[in-house]
Amino acid sequence: MGTDSDMQKHNVNSRQDFFAVLDTAHQTQTAVMTLKPGQESGEKGNEHAQSDQVLYVISGELNAEIGSESGTLRAGDVVIIPAGAPHRFRNSGEATVQTLNVYAPPAY
Repeated sequence: MGTDSDMQKHNVNSRQDFFAVLDTAHQTQTAVMTLKPGQESGEKGNEHAQSDQVLYVISGELNAEIGSESGTLRAGDVVIIPAGAPHRFRNSGEATVQTLNVYAPPAY
């Protein structure tokens, strides 16, 4: 068995970029998104034509628009965004929001 240093790992808490791809494998990709209060992920037309996205809210609370649905996501919530679904996220709270995202297949 290998050592801990042999593992390809990333600490999402060390990333403060708006959006950063952490790692990409043949069939999956991980990324972290950080939204400051008032910040949003972009236009609702944001979509990944070939990739499903799993978004897990690590901290904070955000408004989500996915396809024709909208709602609030809080720390601990997870949602699947189907390939091709337009989506947008907005931090309307007072605390920074951080999400972990998994794309299959890789989107970026």
